[in-house]
Amino acid sequence: QVQLVESGGGLVQAGGSLRLSCAASIRTLTNYHMGWFRQAPGKEREFVAAIHWIGSSTYYADSVKGRFTISRDNAKNTVYLQMNTLKPEDTAVYYCIAGRNWAAMKGGSYDYWGQGTQVTISS
Repeated sequence: QVQLVESGGGLVQAGGSLRLSCAASIRTLTNYHMGWFRQAPGKEREFVAAIHWIGSSTYYADSVKGRFTISRDNAKNTVYLQMNTLKPEDTAVYYCIAGRNWAAMKGGSYDYWGQGTQVTISS
């Protein structure tokens, strides 16, 4: 019913930048909060960022504050994650998330997720 497709991942050197995109097939009359989680090999999922689908409120994990910026274009049903000053510890599969509960989504509960896009940061 709802499809999330991530793109923009790849290999980049430490200190570089990447912009991830998430195209969402969400009904116009049903508004979802959007976000990003990531999971590194052998580690648990980690919340990265979230944004209200209608509005401009954002929330970031402490590890990415000041470096990552989440934004969205409702007309295109697309959310973005601009990642600057990338570090090797940012290496992970990044998943686009859609949820109707703001607090729950930040805590790891959500309604839909994509297949993920690999981000690899080299030294």
